Amino acid sequence: MSSQRPAGPHTPAWVRDAVFYQIFPDRFARSARMQPPGPLEAWDTPPTRHGFKGGDLRGITERLGELQELGITALYLCPIFSSASNHRYHTYDYFNVDPMLGGNEALRELLDAAHARGMRVILDGVFNHASRGFWPFHHVLENGAQSPYVDWFYTDEAFLRGDRPLIAYPESVEWHAKQSGGAGGGIASNLETTIGYKAWWQLPALPKINVGNAEAREHLLQAAEFWIRFGADGWRLDVPEEIDDESFWQEFRTRVRAINPEAYTVGEIWKRADAWLTGDRFDAVMNYPLTEAILGYAGSGRLARDLGDHNDTYKRPELDAAQFAEKLTEIMGWYHPATTAVQLNLLGSHDTPRLRSIVGGSAAAAQLATLLQLALPGAPCIYYGDELGALGANDPANRGPFPADLTSIGAEAAAFRAFVRGAVAARHEHAVLRSGALRVVHAEGPVLVLERSADPVGFEGAPLALEPGAARRLLVATNTGESPARVQLRLNGVSSVARLDWEGATGTAMLLGDGALEIDLPPVSGAIFQLR
Repeated sequence: MSSQRPAGPHTPAWVRDAVFYQIFPDRFARSARMQPPGPLEAWDTPPTRHGFKGGDLRGITERLGELQELGITALYLCPIFSSASNHRYHTYDYFNVDPMLGGNEALRELLDAAHARGMRVILDGVFNHASRGFWPFHHVLENGAQSPYVDWFYTDEAFLRGDRPLIAYPESVEWHAKQSGGAGGGIASNLETTIGYKAWWQLPALPKINVGNAEAREHLLQAAEFWIRFGADGWRLDVPEEIDDESFWQEFRTRVRAINPEAYTVGEIWKRADAWLTGDRFDAVMNYPLTEAILGYAGSGRLARDLGDHNDTYKRPELDAAQFAEKLTEIMGWYHPATTAVQLNLLGSHDTPRLRSIVGGSAAAAQLATLLQLALPGAPCIYYGDELGALGANDPANRGPFPADLTSIGAEAAAFRAFVRGAVAARHEHAVLRSGALRVVHAEGPVLVLERSADPVGFEGAPLALEPGAARRLLVATNTGESPARVQLRLNGVSSVARLDWEGATGTAMLLGDGALEIDLPPVSGAIFQLR
């Protein structure tokens, strides 16, 4: 006997089947068709905080084939709009793609090429703050309180009276050091009275936009609409909690969805976010709590605790299998299943140290984490280069250049990529890995066994439409220990078991004479087994 689950928010159907790939455009690929405006950093040298390597959108377009072969079906691009920073979180024109990335024409080419391959593209929107180069703010700097744009920003009373200027470019060395922290980082003291205006984390480079001003608000909302009409498939929204106006995001969603009812909106919120996911603002958030749990388990005994970030993620206790299972069950129960099914599940981003660096440099632990990421409800997102086992601590090291040629990446990186490609292919091939019900079968010591099943219904409480012969039950087994592990399970209705094979897959399973299922896992490894 079962009861009908209440209907949840409408979330885009395509996201449930997507595998995302996050790209930092300046560091991914440089096209020979682009003419740089001047000298660039050498591609194969370590990245610097302010240097430009010249990656562009045409370069991404030229490498879509590689991404499709990896199994990627959606791109999440870090900001691409005109900006004077390499990360482009300092926007100065919301309606034009940065000319160093190829301009609007290059985005048109990328969207058309991606869509022709069945790939979606979401853009990164920074609407809480702009940059000193944002032309309305520049207008205020030039004209003072007489500028018609003055109310687009938060300025102090002395400035409005004409008693003082805005100090957009503090001259001290200390100020320069504090404001050069890139996207993320900064100072949390009250310096509004010093510079004369509100800025994100009081960084003079990032004046905060007043969305309570009708004209400023409309400018931002029209930009959101413009790029959805242009062909973007959704938005990742930067620091949305900083905009203390619920109605702004409600209107944002309404206007974006009026153009494309299947547009995906995902907010950069680092914690549980129930109020944001009731159907009137975002479809999803970046699922950092799950990131933390997966890495706490996969990296148990080897986490690089000296690598933190501006949100203190990854400083939590390491987890054994039982602790991880408890945390996983909790996270999976936070939201309506229709919402959980589209959470953006990531293991790293431009705001965190790289996956492999976090787990102490262990390729095996990074692969184990990736296997779990790809076997859970939600939309997995791979940060560019993590599929190669790239290393990188904090900014700027976590934003290094992607190899210019995959044929010369070396055996270890090639093997890592082959493992990820195989795990991604398994997710695409088996609907139960995307939409099946989730159950913890075993969690003891370092060994975890999860079941994804279509019997009788999937994760969202409805029957799954499976192809004839498709897997209805899969076990995902992992061992984070430094020794081989063996576990025996008793499951109903099992007559045979077989491992899903791809390059780098390990582990064995067999049915014993008494009906028990025995699984053997090498140290720091994972495997997926099909049950019949």
